[in-house]
Amino acid sequence: MSSKNRFALLLLLMALPLVGNAHQQKTAVTRVLFNPNTGNIEIMHRFFVHDAEHAATQIFGERLALMESAESRRLFSNYVLNRFAMEATLANGEHEELELSFVGEEIDGQYLWVYQEIPNNSAITELTIVNLTLRDVWPDQSNLVNIEREGEIYSLTFQGSDEVLSVSLGA
Repeated sequence: MSSKNRFALLLLLMALPLVGNAHQQKTAVTRVLFNPNTGNIEIMHRFFVHDAEHAATQIFGERLALMESAESRRLFSNYVLNRFAMEATLANGEHEELELSFVGEEIDGQYLWVYQEIPNNSAITELTIVNLTLRDVWPDQSNLVNIEREGEIYSLTFQGSDEVLSVSLGA
């Protein structure tokens, strides 16, 4: 084997662990934005396409081509909508389940985005969030939720046995 071929083989072997790690990241990020410009609370779920496709195969029993198929993206979006929920605690102490509306989904590079929204309620003082997306597929899935309101960022990380987490949004 020539030195050029050995070098190419060495590079290939060194890259294999990177390829394996590039597959399932098992992390997702959700941004909850209290948007003063639109008057809405906007929810943006971001998944690695590769993770979503692997999970969808396990969930639906068949491979979904999320990059190529709008129908597959809608099916996966419905899965997300059924595993994410928010409840608000209002200034008067009442609790209100937030009825999130589906806005859409899109592919952006290596990410699949799923969008939801609801009109803002300025009386919200605390959010309780359920985020089970992909955690029923992979127990080691980690879901980060960043809540942005009036220049403040509050973060919740769903991992391990976490199913429901709450955050006080300050008064």
